[in-house]
Amino acid sequence: MPAPATGAPGTTIGAAVLARLAAQAEVLAALDPAVRADEPDAVHRMRVACRRLRSALQTHRRLFAEGPARELATELKWFGAVLGQARDREVLAERLLAEARALPSACRPERTAGLLAAWSRREAERVRPEVLAALDSPRRQALAAGLAGLLADPPLRGRAGRAAGPEFSRIAAREQRRTADRVRTALAAGPGPGGDTALHEARKAAKRARYAAETAEPVAGRAARRYAARMKAVQELLGEHQDAVVAAAALRELAAGTDGGADAGTAKGTAKGPDTGGAPGREDAFAYGVLYARQLAAASAARERLPEVWARAAGRRLSRFG
Repeated sequence: MPAPATGAPGTTIGAAVLARLAAQAEVLAALDPAVRADEPDAVHRMRVACRRLRSALQTHRRLFAEGPARELATELKWFGAVLGQARDREVLAERLLAEARALPSACRPERTAGLLAAWSRREAERVRPEVLAALDSPRRQALAAGLAGLLADPPLRGRAGRAAGPEFSRIAAREQRRTADRVRTALAAGPGPGGDTALHEARKAAKRARYAAETAEPVAGRAARRYAARMKAVQELLGEHQDAVVAAAALRELAAGTDGGADAGTAKGTAKGPDTGGAPGREDAFAYGVLYARQLAAASAARERLPEVWARAAGRRLSRFG
């Protein structure tokens, strides 16, 4: 007798999770040519597929025998981190360039944008070979083979045969509580490095909760979509906070005369070239300082909005999928 289609009343939690894994594994494989061709947003989409796969394996780890699923989650973390270096630089550059162009004339916005564009190109040239090397590596090939093997012969435990609906509701409630704990910790920590780290952890928890609801959508429908949307709102707000914190750190390093920031692993240098107007000077440091202040303000605004946005994701009924 064939297994029930995903979303049917008799769907098991194992079948629903495997459907999610299969869909994201297909996305991951299909994006390989686009990433190699450096198509817009390709690295971002591949990184998201990695995250969704890893999140599904971690959130539903009790459905699988420990060995294969845990190993795949580890390898997906590695591959996502490689992609993340390129994607994080893309996001940072886009943010800084947009804000540089909006600077007042006293800050010489065109020159500031030129300096940042030159820095962005060098950063892209630095990280792209690492992405291509990872795509061609035996480790990446083993990851693809491991995903295919897990889907072809799933190492499921007995609990994977439970009805999907009640299980997804239980998991949604668990992920909601987990996110709530991290949000409370972050709010209690207040501004500063400790608070920034706590907010980043809360963001990751909200993202994992959102992905869990996405996995449930074919079964739970509208209720899961509403849960995912509320968690996405929390994730995006905290993503704005994290982007502002990272941008502020990069600007601080640029203003001090370094090229790319301490976390970028680059050496000190200047941004020379036809579109920069020469090496950075005191006036450029002033422009970077203005941008830095704006990032601090953006981070503060995101922190202040968190209680309001979280309140819409905190209701107990939100995790009841039926």
